[in-house]
Amino acid sequence: MPTTAASLPVDASPTPKPAVGHPGIQSLRVARKDVLADGVVRLRLEEPNNARVPDWTPGSHIELVLPTEDQGALSRHYSLCGDRWDAHAYEVAVLREPNSRGGSHYIHDVLAVGDMITVGTPRNNFLLTQGTRYEFIAGGIGITPIMTMIAAAEKLGIDWHLHYGGRSRVSMAFLDELAQYGDRVTVWPQDELGHLNLSFLNEPIENGRVYCCGPEPLLNAVAGAASEWPKWAVRFERFVPATQPPPVRTEPFELELTRSKKCVTVGTNETVLSALGNAGVPVLASCMEGVCGTCEVSVLRGTPEHRDSLLNDAERAKNDRMFVCVSRSITDKLVLDL
Repeated sequence: MPTTAASLPVDASPTPKPAVGHPGIQSLRVARKDVLADGVVRLRLEEPNNARVPDWTPGSHIELVLPTEDQGALSRHYSLCGDRWDAHAYEVAVLREPNSRGGSHYIHDVLAVGDMITVGTPRNNFLLTQGTRYEFIAGGIGITPIMTMIAAAEKLGIDWHLHYGGRSRVSMAFLDELAQYGDRVTVWPQDELGHLNLSFLNEPIENGRVYCCGPEPLLNAVAGAASEWPKWAVRFERFVPATQPPPVRTEPFELELTRSKKCVTVGTNETVLSALGNAGVPVLASCMEGVCGTCEVSVLRGTPEHRDSLLNDAERAKNDRMFVCVSRSITDKLVLDL
């Protein structure tokens, strides 16, 4: 895809040399497990032989495969929050979810220092791009990818401000680390101040960018408050998939696979991902909810129905890619680069 001014990675500082020969999945050791705030722990995951881990950029996440006893292996994705120049380890912060499906429970209550854990290669669906000013907005554990963006902005001398909301101060991670930035950080505990004040978004900033990560109500509020900003200037990272309307098309549709020389029918109650797998063309997938980006496939012709929670309006309008775990087709046929 051509690189535009809006899609250039902001971290233009020298990039570390890539790790050589690293597999897509590796085993890392839990070197530290620290309590950051009420209900939040930070894991430091180190390469056990002091080899390099794959490089990453601000906004990236990794997949952790958790070997729970009662549910088998669970796959969960967590934003990286450590130093991207640390070549031998990753750090993630994990919130204890009251209605945990098993992931946060395992990490908080079972996973221990010294344990080995399976980790996927970093992916980035929340890329920090060039701008002259950043408005960072975080809700609760949504602070994790924002911490890496702040570090990048500081390194490059780009103006920024963080608006950080949470249930209470004791539940908000990284407050001690953020204190060094003084009035460039607005801390907004809900039990003291109510909902985060978003009036600063009323007037767009020329060549500015908005980055927001947090729970769905905050994302919706930010989208409304930033309605006058260019769509490409406002980016979101979601914990859970966005609410989707009913599918546009319920009839079956065809897939033409240019490299495999196959035609595949996708049924009414079937995902593109499962249809491809049944046809002997498996696609790597993870979250199955359209939030992690693992199952991205290039679209050569046809119009996909985008049901993911990753692409913005401008990216959807290009119709040049889709996430096959959830997205479908508007047209009778899609031609895929598979």
